[in-house]
Amino acid sequence: MTQLAEETERSPQREQRSLATGAARNLATTAKSVPQVQATSPRWLLRMLPWVEAKGAAYRVNRRLTYTAGTGKVSFAGTAAEARVIPDSLAELPFLHGIADRDLLRAIAAGLTRTEYRRGEAVPAQDGLVLIAHGKVARHGSGKYGHQAALGALADGDYFGNLDGAPWPFAATAVTPCITFTLSRQFTAELRGQSPALAAHLADYAARRAKASNGKGEAAIEVASGHEGEEDLPGAFADYELKPREYELHVAQTVLQVHSRVADLYSDPMSQVEHQVRLTIEALRERQEHELINSPDIGLLHNADISQRLHTRAGPPAPDDMDALLARRRKTRFFLAHPRAIAAFGRECTRRRICPEAVQADGKTVHSWRGVPVLPCDKIPVSSHGTTSILALRTGEQDQGVIGLRQTGIPDEHEPGLSVRIDDQAVMSYLVSAYYSAAVLVPDALGVLENVELGH
Repeated sequence: MTQLAEETERSPQREQRSLATGAARNLATTAKSVPQVQATSPRWLLRMLPWVEAKGAAYRVNRRLTYTAGTGKVSFAGTAAEARVIPDSLAELPFLHGIADRDLLRAIAAGLTRTEYRRGEAVPAQDGLVLIAHGKVARHGSGKYGHQAALGALADGDYFGNLDGAPWPFAATAVTPCITFTLSRQFTAELRGQSPALAAHLADYAARRAKASNGKGEAAIEVASGHEGEEDLPGAFADYELKPREYELHVAQTVLQVHSRVADLYSDPMSQVEHQVRLTIEALRERQEHELINSPDIGLLHNADISQRLHTRAGPPAPDDMDALLARRRKTRFFLAHPRAIAAFGRECTRRRICPEAVQADGKTVHSWRGVPVLPCDKIPVSSHGTTSILALRTGEQDQGVIGLRQTGIPDEHEPGLSVRIDDQAVMSYLVSAYYSAAVLVPDALGVLENVELGH
């Protein structure tokens, strides 16, 4: 064995950093297609979102000041057998919103009473507030003409009931096995007597609720009408949130490497660099849409307001559920759903002998409901239990909807908001970067139908 062979055996196998010449020949011989990618999707969200220029890499959303003290969900930890309330999350309840005293929140959490309900079991009316740790509860009440009316479903982290002793205007039934925690009126009154801070906070909350507001919880603007002569007109102004949300641009990046020999010798008749860049951009755009759906910071699933989160009435996505989602906002531009959710909705329509019409969206024929396109998006997650979500969006700045954010005119721009920077070496490196974000201008611009079951 020669010395060269011995050195070759001892040298570790180097990781491939660029396209090999054997693969490159596939674009340089015979009649051929351009490289195909199975993972490429229609990316309807990127196509349908109106993109707004975000100078300074940020976009501030100024909203009217509201008097709603809290709109979040209470969080729980542990397994089903050991579920417990996270005390700090109790500040998400409207009448506890803004309390920073952790000892007080721990005292409230210690006074919660745990109860479990079987599927189909009625939740008895209680003199207090019921927090749902796990499961789904359906509410029913009497309609105007004495019939039973469905009042919507509640699930993990939601709450119902009251602390003022008023009777419940509905009956609650466990749709699935449920674990609940009850905060009784008696315990709250006792703790209020022991804690002057809690008593003052609850009194302040009651005063805020009594303050005039419009139907959306925003500070009301006083307006006089129907008067004659020199009537004293009310003075008014539109107040704003003091700390508006700012959306910063996110970035998705990768480094594409192409060996100079491949680019020089195997680029006829198809440019190796061109197709390598094209395929890399396809992957980057796929990641961009995934982040716009699932990112904890800018993802639509995480940025939907709690008041715009609905649950299905019976599990699978039915026409009634889609109507409820539509009714929560004006000018719904489109639905966004996983392809399996669209198939499940189609089965429900078939079962009811309903045939939704097809409509045109961006030059393509797609499914619709009430004339609103239902667009597929495989980036919406499907849980291991076979449940997913359906989104409804109103878009555009003029309609106070959902918008996409990007910055154009960046150095080495290849597409709007996407740059390809070249560094020539023996292996040419291309830094491919996409800058993007999304903003929800008002809460009702985005709705989510949660816990959509696909297995029926």
